[in-house]
Parts: sequence; structure tokens; C-alpha cells
Amino acid sequence: MSGYADGLRSLDAEVRVDDLPLTGTLPEWLRGSLLRTGPARWEVGGRTMNHWFDGFAMLHRFGIAGGGVSYSNRFLESKAYRAAEDEGEIVYSEFATDPCRSLFSRVFSLFDPKISDNANVNLTKLGERFIAMTETPMPVQFDGDTLEAAGVAYEVPGLLTTAHPHLNRASGGMLNYAAKVGPRNSYRFFHLGPDASEPQVVAQMPVKRPGYQHSFGLTEKHFVLAEYPFVVNPVSIPLSGRPYIENYRWEPERGTRFWLLPRDGGEPLGPFETDAWFGFHHINAYEDGGEVVVDICVFEDAGIVEDLYLERLRAGKPIAKPQVRRFRIDPAAGSVGSELLVEQGFDLPRINYGRSNERPYRYAWGVGTGETGWLDSIVKADLERGTTQSWERPGCFPGEPVFVAAPGGAGTKSGAEGGGNGSVATAEDEGVLLSVVLDSEKASSFLLVLDASDLTELARAEAPHHIPFGFHGQFAPA
Repeated sequence: MSGYADGLRSLDAEVRVDDLPLTGTLPEWLRGSLLRTGPARWEVGGRTMNHWFDGFAMLHRFGIAGGGVSYSNRFLESKAYRAAEDEGEIVYSEFATDPCRSLFSRVFSLFDPKISDNANVNLTKLGERFIAMTETPMPVQFDGDTLEAAGVAYEVPGLLTTAHPHLNRASGGMLNYAAKVGPRNSYRFFHLGPDASEPQVVAQMPVKRPGYQHSFGLTEKHFVLAEYPFVVNPVSIPLSGRPYIENYRWEPERGTRFWLLPRDGGEPLGPFETDAWFGFHHINAYEDGGEVVVDICVFEDAGIVEDLYLERLRAGKPIAKPQVRRFRIDPAAGSVGSELLVEQGFDLPRINYGRSNERPYRYAWGVGTGETGWLDSIVKADLERGTTQSWERPGCFPGEPVFVAAPGGAGTKSGAEGGGNGSVATAEDEGVLLSVVLDSEKASSFLLVLDASDLTELARAEAPHHIPFGFHGQFAPA
């Protein structure tokens, strides 16, 4: 197996450690919690799940205070997880794994579908609530300190959604996407207030065969929908006998179609058509005069979904490499052009969100792919100059680098007192990156703290075990 194999090995231990072994020095202003979710168990009874995205969610919390780091982890006690524990088998359908069910059961599921709430993709803080999310309409609320689940957080106005909501700056609420499916399908964007449980649909458009959506772009005026040619007929899913994602079809002749849905509820603009691409993650979007700029990590086709099946990954087979591309939409001309922004591709992108989202920006960070094809470096991209720099160490496989802005212009090495993400630093890249890294030589993981401006290593805190490869997380300032 490849060096990253331990990142795909299930973890059963749930622990709390008050003080992790620490090397280096943390900035004095860095106080709060890095919260992450991701798959941690792929085996149920005698069966192994099919895909990296299928594993049961585990929450991880790195608490940072007083120059030290604590750690705790806990399985997200979702309905899907509890049912598997109780019955010793997979009960709910996941991204690429479906329970073995009779035709009768499949027909019955049309009326009483078992929708998984295995929220292993991302999490967010909405008002005072912490919420774990996946692509099904069952977001799970949990306690940010104990990591205990507290049930479904809110009702999603559709059957398919994303785990990458955006902040509504005006209300402090959340903006997200959902696909309503049935006799009439539609793309929807909705707003959920900080304390609300019922979302409000603020923009929508009809669609015959929805495209797969993992994230979307947001500008000051528009929701940006990149409709890749990876499409599905939703009515066929319950009776197909195939897991959810295997019902999608790659139709490159459709090309990629961009749609702009006005945030004020006006008529959608588009489609603006370009070459066929596939992507999971938008980086940022913003208005530029009469044009809309959209930056996305894309792949040449949807083969990346196949690449991430566990059998392939555990066999060390290569995965497709992402490109960082800028799409420039000109609504007046009805056109969209694209360009490669940097030579070094990366995915799992992050920006200085509070400062830069919806606005022109310069820097992005992500995880790059090396010769192994796996994610083995942290990349900082200067999008104005088209240059990159990297942090990498032999045998180390980092996860998503979460950017935390330094408060009040304090540099990461200045030791200034301050809050966390709430203040805007003087420079866009002034802050730290937090990443969970697998050390394949030790078969364990550590929390890495880098200076975001030059990727200098500031500190690392050793976790008590390996942490399976996850996807996304957020930093919650103290």
C-alpha cells in the first residue's frame, strides 16, 4: 500500500487529551477551536463501504489556549451511525454505497426514503449553533465542546444540497443551495437566519436534469452556479439499484454552463457556455465592472469521482490532478472565457474569507498533489503574480489548510493579544494556517501551524493516534 494508507484506515478510538505534546511556539493571539469532520469508519459488519466519501463521520476538536493544545474526537451520532451500530449492517444509503435491498424495499423507499444524515463533509457555526453537513438534507447540530449530536438542525428546501454554505454578511445568516427534485426539478438558493429553523428560498430556476453540485460561488449581486455536464434524472434513483452518485452520467457534449441568479430574486442570467469541466470546490467569485469572475479548482472530467473509490485508493492508483482556473463571465456579450491561474494545481482551497469572499483578492491556500497523485503538500498561491510556494515533508500528507486571520494587523510572530477571525489583519495573508497532517512513518497525525504569509512552520501538536483523511473544518475563535 502507498504511504498514505493509514489515512484510509478506520479509527474506533474516542479520546480526550488535555495537553498534546507540542514543539515550537503558538502565537499568543491564537485562541479557539479547530473543529473538523470527516469519514472515520468504512467497515460495518462484514462489509466495507465503497468510497472515501462514504465513511461514518467523526468530529475532531483541537482546542488552542494558553500556548497549548487539547484534543478530543467523537463519532457523530447520526441516525445512520446508530442504525449501523444497532443492526450490524449498513442501513442508510451513502454517496457510493447502497444497502442490499429488495425491489419491494426500493419501491417502498419512494414513499419513505432512508436519507442518510452522515454529515462527514463540512461544518459551520450559525449563530450559536454548530452544524455538521453533507450533501443530503439532514444537517446535524452538535455541541462544540462535547461534540455530542443534538438532532437535525433545520429543514433543507430540497433533496440534494451542499456542505459549503456562504455567510450572508448583512444578516449573519447562511446562504446555501438545494435541488428540489420530483415531477418538476429546480435549483434553489436559500437563506437561513442565525436562530432560524426554517429557510427562505431567495432565488430559483427550473431544470430537467440537475448537475452535480458540491459548492457554488457568491458575489455581491449573484449566486454563481457552475453546471458541469455530470447530470442525473432524479426519478430514476430509487429504483436503479445503484448508489446515489452512480446514477450521474458524464455528458461532455453539454459543456459547462454557468448561471447567475440575482440575490434580489430577479430572473436568472445564462447559460454562459464553455468547455466541459468538473469540480468540487469554488475558491471565490466577485463582480469586476460588468463582468463576473469565478475561480474554481477543476478537473478535466468527472473521473476523479471514480479515482476516490477505496479499492483504487488503497491500491495506490493515481488520482486526477486539479487545475486552478479563472472563468470570466460577460453577461452583456453572453460569453465566458477561462485561464489557468497557476501551474501548481491544488484543491480543498481556502481564502481569507472574512476579508476576501465576494471581493477581489490575491491569495489562496490549498492542498497540492505530488508524484503519488495524493494530497501531499500545502500550497500558497499568489493569483496576481501566478506563482506558488509549498510546504512539504517526506511521508507527510496534510489536510485542508484552515486560514485564521491575525487580529488587528498583528503579525503571526509578534505575540500581540487579540481575538481570532473577527478582526481584519493589515495584509490579506497575515495569519496562520491550521492543518491536520498524517505522518506515515509514525502512523499518527499532528496539528500543523504555519505562518500563512511564507509557510514557515511555527508549531506542531502530536495527536494520540492517526486521524483518517477528512475534508473540511472551521476555526471557532474563543
